[in-house]
Amino acid sequence: MTTTLTRPSEPKEGRATARAAAARATRRAARRHRPGYFFILPALALFALFFIYPLVSSFIQSFQSISGGETSWVGLAQYQRLFEDPLVAQSLFNVFLILVIQVPLMVCIAIGLAYILNQSWVRFRTGFRAIYFLPAVTTLVAYSLVFRVMLATDGGAANQMLGMIGMDPIDWLNSEGWARVALIASITWRWTGYNMIIILAGLQAIPAEQYEAARIDGAGRWAIFSRIVVPQLRPVILFSSITSTIGALQLFDENFILTGGGPNNATLTPVLYLYKVGFQQFDFGYASAIAWLVVAIIAVISVIQFRIMRDKP
Repeated sequence: MTTTLTRPSEPKEGRATARAAAARATRRAARRHRPGYFFILPALALFALFFIYPLVSSFIQSFQSISGGETSWVGLAQYQRLFEDPLVAQSLFNVFLILVIQVPLMVCIAIGLAYILNQSWVRFRTGFRAIYFLPAVTTLVAYSLVFRVMLATDGGAANQMLGMIGMDPIDWLNSEGWARVALIASITWRWTGYNMIIILAGLQAIPAEQYEAARIDGAGRWAIFSRIVVPQLRPVILFSSITSTIGALQLFDENFILTGGGPNNATLTPVLYLYKVGFQQFDFGYASAIAWLVVAIIAVISVIQFRIMRDKP
């Protein structure tokens, strides 16, 4: 015969007391946290007013059309227009052309500069880092205007330098091919130093012992760079690539000031086209659809880049 021992049940009064104590502790914690909620309330209000509300409003507007001052629901008609509009296709071609040329070029230059400026034998490293980073702190409008003056066909600094070596002037901003070159050059000039500083921080996080062990094993400079530096910089390179891709897809200020999207829409980008549709033609429904197209493209490309860099051995 077996005897089963059972734990005596806790009295109901004890359970009620425990629940009441827990409730009192919760209320005391809420009272302690209440001032913090009041402090963050202005920031939350501004975030909701200037981010959440415009985001939701633009999404709703992308399914609407405004005609004669009246708003009507049109469903997916605005998104259907995207596939029928040749300027959307042209703007996407332009931005992807800039993307596949400018982003890899800029990231490679940034890696090279960061690697050189991380070497102990380089003198005045702090000064060089500051010089390379300076373009990133200039305003977009200011540096775009400077490039517009420099690349002017008549009297521009670039053509004056070409004339000094016996070359004919180039119509930088009024030729389709050269306008794209000028746009890529200006973006690369501004953002290379910014990405260089980020990559330099990643380089300085690599332990010096790994370099010393590689040298003892007989590894040369290229082997150290390709087998030690680059693999450990993969998260930093991924970050720079994704942020640079997002920046390229959102390109507006530079091409708006340098070329206005011309010549012949050769530098028209989706965001610049969005601006023209929304604030020159006042077709806010279609402009909202273009904006959400850009968001979708950025999300897809970012996921692809993340998976490629993550799965790469």
